[in-house]
Amino acid sequence: MTNRFTRSFVAEPSHIDELGHVNNTVWVQWIQDMATAHWDAVARAQDRATFFWVVVRHEIDYRGNVSDGATVTATTWIEGPAMGAKSLRRVEFADSAGKRLVSASTTWAMLDRTTGRLARVRPEVLAPFADD
Repeated sequence: MTNRFTRSFVAEPSHIDELGHVNNTVWVQWIQDMATAHWDAVARAQDRATFFWVVVRHEIDYRGNVSDGATVTATTWIEGPAMGAKSLRRVEFADSAGKRLVSASTTWAMLDRTTGRLARVRPEVLAPFADD
């Protein structure tokens, strides 16, 4: 599963902490925004209507940061096959020079919208996220 999805983010004054750069909580929000946008853009309509995802784990490496007004490019992809109701997603953020600033490995669990219970991720749900 390496079909990649890309989006840019601009650091706004409200994203900046007392150290003068993007706060860690903003990076986490951007990670979640990337996962949601990728799902909305690529998943089959019937899967979007039937399932939703929740985070069960974030692992984030911070290698750099950006300040107010800077743009970062985020890239996300699903890595490997599903593990029962869980799926592993990678997200990387790079600055305008292409330097990787933040990388994340997040584990998401798929839930059935009707029951609110965990649902096994079938291969056809992740198929749209694979390379063509």
